[in-house]
Amino acid sequence: MTSKLLAASMLAVFILRPLAASPPNADRDMVDVTGEVRLVEGKSQRAARDASEVVVWLVSVPGTGEPSATGVSTKPHYRILQHNKTFEPKLLVVPLGSIVDFPNLDPWFHNVFSLYQGKRFDLGLYQAGSEKEVLFDRPGPSFLFCNIHPQMTAVILTVNSDYFGISDKAGHILISHVPAGRYAMHAWYESAASSFADVPQRPIDIEPGENALPAISIPVTKHDWSHKDKYGNDYDPRASVPAY
Repeated sequence: MTSKLLAASMLAVFILRPLAASPPNADRDMVDVTGEVRLVEGKSQRAARDASEVVVWLVSVPGTGEPSATGVSTKPHYRILQHNKTFEPKLLVVPLGSIVDFPNLDPWFHNVFSLYQGKRFDLGLYQAGSEKEVLFDRPGPSFLFCNIHPQMTAVILTVNSDYFGISDKAGHILISHVPAGRYAMHAWYESAASSFADVPQRPIDIEPGENALPAISIPVTKHDWSHKDKYGNDYDPRASVPAY
């Protein structure tokens, strides 16, 4: 009798142990979150036809038990290509602490730099086929330029979250695999009017099932994106020559 009870006890432990070891944030706890953004043009209040490249991200509210971002070591490398005298992509969103690679795929020299907001750096001249990297450890937008080719511009937006999405032309946003919990929603758009600082700071509960974020309306304005080189001088006119 004693041996039978011992065997039954061991079988119960064997069955129950895998259930207790299940991670708290399994795939079934991850949800897809959708949202809608609307760009409003000036005093007319007309909706813009193209509502793309609005970034929305979710930051965990302290005390909810959900991390807002993973450690630096777990983040993949991101890439911005230098190709055909352009940056690809024009907009890149990365979590805080990410590394971005800058490969030069052109047959010309490039000199990527960012000396304004966000992460400040200057990669110097580097030739075709070479690659350099930058650690983005400061939140906010970093505006990228090339010191040789004035037409090369891009933005890297560093956010303190792993949960973000970029709107399409229709203003639709999808943020995939968000753990259930309470979050604060944030938004950024490069051509937003100065009157738009961020979305209202109200908590949003993400729960199992379908989740839709509150709609966002962003006033936009025209900006002068002309710029000098990294020394504050006008660009060399030869930069427009095809072989340069």
